[in-house]
Amino acid sequence: MRIGELAERTGTPARLLRYYEEQGLIRVARSPNGYRDYDERLVDQVIHIRGLLDAGLPTRLIRQILPCLEDPADIHFADASPEIIDTLEQQRDRLTQRIELLTRNRDAMTAYVASLRTCTSV
Repeated sequence: MRIGELAERTGTPARLLRYYEEQGLIRVARSPNGYRDYDERLVDQVIHIRGLLDAGLPTRLIRQILPCLEDPADIHFADASPEIIDTLEQQRDRLTQRIELLTRNRDAMTAYVASLRTCTSV
């Protein structure tokens, strides 16, 4: 697929897709005429990347953990220093806190909507 289609399907600007390629987050084949040819599997991968970036992870860490998203057994230890492990644990804990906050907000919103429905059905 062409970059425009991938951009549309993932909600990611083409400029960011090129940046992800530069950062080694996605690998893109080239057609004989030199155009980038985006594989179908990149749709899910780009969505994963966007989610990890939204969660606050830097691209250097995302590059390391992306293989684990496809196959958790495919873990790379080449430069897993104690600092990187600590950073990943901190990021994991931040994600847990955000999930808990989002869950509380969702539950509060659900209760509020239920109250509104009760009030408007009278």
